[in-house]
Amino acid sequence: MPVTDKDVLYEDNHLIAINKRAGDIVQVDETGDQPLDEKVKVYLAHKYNKPNSAFLGVVHRLDRPVSGVILFAKTSKALERVNAMFKNREVKKTYWAVVRNKPVKPSGTLINWLVKNTQKNVVTAHPNEVVGSQRAELSYRLLAELGGYYLLEVDPLTGRSHQIRVQLATMGCPIVGDNKYGYPRGSRKGSICLHARRLQFLHPVKKEPVNIFAKLPVDGFWERFEQH
Repeated sequence: MPVTDKDVLYEDNHLIAINKRAGDIVQVDETGDQPLDEKVKVYLAHKYNKPNSAFLGVVHRLDRPVSGVILFAKTSKALERVNAMFKNREVKKTYWAVVRNKPVKPSGTLINWLVKNTQKNVVTAHPNEVVGSQRAELSYRLLAELGGYYLLEVDPLTGRSHQIRVQLATMGCPIVGDNKYGYPRGSRKGSICLHARRLQFLHPVKKEPVNIFAKLPVDGFWERFEQH
């Protein structure tokens, strides 16, 4: 599906944020499916009548089955500055996740060392540092229980591949639909119940606070948690 005005969460001369649909890939991969960055380029070229395409820089990524806010840069200057902000952990990322198992503690901090198998695209979590591992840290808190499902708010302090998915699974709380990391069955839609809910940062050019908020997907399940 193409990107339309209703998918845009924030836009100015320097940045554009999109509410990514689960199932979209951010950048081109071996599947050959049209990636989200290309869809956003088409949207911008049409909106601003740019026949030679529009510049768009990928700042960060979301896994294909994950929905929510994703930020792109519209200028090379903004791309350079926002990349530095992500690297220096100056961007606060907040996710919502739905799990079936109640966490033992209502809130806490998880620290693991992650190793990625690039051939299988699977990450393994270890309690201590091992060869080739990267430290991963996140905090979580239980927001609500609804119909036997538990809504968690997650703030990753590091940005590792599959970090939230594997760390919650290691805690005994695999994300609903994420059969790659221990949930008993996958989603027919290829989605998991992990949503990038909010991005907060200081604008790289204007130096003003930016708070970008993404509504939950409307799929018959997720939106029941919106009031929380």
